[in-house]
Amino acid sequence: MTSKERYPIGEQDFKSLREGGFVYVDKTAYIEKLVQGSKYYFLARPRRFGKSLFLSTLQYFFEGRRELFKGLYIDSANWNWEPYPVLRLDLNKERYVELDVLEPVLDEIFRDWEERYGITDPPVNISVRFERIIKTAARITGRQVVILVDEYDKPLVGNLNSDERFDHYRTKLASLYSNFKSSAEYIRLVFLTGVSRFSKLSIFSDLNNIKDITVSNEYADICGITEEELKKIFKGGIETLAKKNGWNHDETLDQLKTNYDGYRFAEEGSDMYNPWSLLRALGDKKIANYWNQTGLPTIIVESLRHIDTNLEEFLHTECTLDEMLGLDLHTSRPVALLYQTGYLTIKGYDDFLQEYTLGVPNREVKEGLFNYLLPEYARLPNRSSSFYINEFVKDLLKGNADSFMRRLRSFFAAIPYDMEMENERNFDNAVYVFMTLLGLKIQAEVKTSSGRMDILCKTDRYVYIIELKYDGTSREAVDQIERKGYALPFEVDGRTVICIGANYSSKERRITDWLVETIPQPA
Repeated sequence: MTSKERYPIGEQDFKSLREGGFVYVDKTAYIEKLVQGSKYYFLARPRRFGKSLFLSTLQYFFEGRRELFKGLYIDSANWNWEPYPVLRLDLNKERYVELDVLEPVLDEIFRDWEERYGITDPPVNISVRFERIIKTAARITGRQVVILVDEYDKPLVGNLNSDERFDHYRTKLASLYSNFKSSAEYIRLVFLTGVSRFSKLSIFSDLNNIKDITVSNEYADICGITEEELKKIFKGGIETLAKKNGWNHDETLDQLKTNYDGYRFAEEGSDMYNPWSLLRALGDKKIANYWNQTGLPTIIVESLRHIDTNLEEFLHTECTLDEMLGLDLHTSRPVALLYQTGYLTIKGYDDFLQEYTLGVPNREVKEGLFNYLLPEYARLPNRSSSFYINEFVKDLLKGNADSFMRRLRSFFAAIPYDMEMENERNFDNAVYVFMTLLGLKIQAEVKTSSGRMDILCKTDRYVYIIELKYDGTSREAVDQIERKGYALPFEVDGRTVICIGANYSSKERRITDWLVETIPQPA
């Protein structure tokens, strides 16, 4: 490979990708598994993970376009390459914020199919109309139909906070998808992609033979880019990125891994790179936050604001498969929301307990998540937020604890009235989110032999132990640090230990006082 590689950034059409000479990570071995296995498949992955591209690959494969697969794995497979009628249904084009959005989307798609297969005077009912298309396509071509549904749940995911719209679209989709069972004899394959498996949508109860490959070890790497694929296929891009930024080869790989790797979708799956961010970084020749540019869904922000637990602990949690995948109206747990939207991913699995350990995938996701959460707690001044945060960082690097606390007091004093800190947990999480964005080594609720310190921050020269009180006193906070010996593990650390006790008043809605005690290291 050379530095002139063409990266398919945002390219979701397999034909355009192959004919345009773009770099392609060969995932066609999974097609062979699919055609030899079940009749119905479902795959959930976060956004921008290549689901649409894989559906496009399936489309051209079943259409018999063998010339597009030259040199790929599937080209040498035992397949006759005779074309099947393919119906691809893409529901990702609209936001579904009104009740009457789905029908126009389907009408546009259905009219193309009806023209292709000579259907005139179509029924008004969308389910009956879809059924006629399936049966007519099979009858005219003499072959069973392949149905590919992209983002089958888009109308539902966008309406988790609206009972009326959610129930409306669930009813419409249930009727539409009921054809997968009633027209089974005319169907060769159904492959659905989305964000979540909505258990109450009849498709999953009616089709008892649907194969959910979302957390399957066999299909764990079907979307995304593995470490092996990165090193093998993107050599030129890695070299160019290294040269552009003055890094050696290993430093470049480390930067890519820290920022874009870390996703895992099965018990035994590989760690996966987010393809959108990885390709953007190689194309732009720089490390940046790409995945979060479209913003954080409002429902996630609201869910996290009201969790009754420490945020750092919540973002490193254990849960069952049902808790991880369970998403539906009124049962949208924050853990399920964060996992299915890609803000949490699998980090481990306990076979005995049958529990998954979840964590934030990488630096890009964590910084993006916290940047979107921060305005929920406070608003930055009307100047560059990076400049503003840098002032805090300078204070901590220089050991200026009082200056740091004065800035922090001003920061929280700017919280609007309608964003009031509702409880102690909310305040603790707000401080943790803010300090994490400083880019320093931050831990929250660090366990010790005698308790938990609220926040631990380490720099090259200083160790900060911060104890927060909500409607208490700073004296109580510092006394707790001393009484529980939080500083003892750092007696021979070589760095100066700075203990900070601070109090937040719910009545005055600000940090009212703080105390700083410094424990210098013995000479």
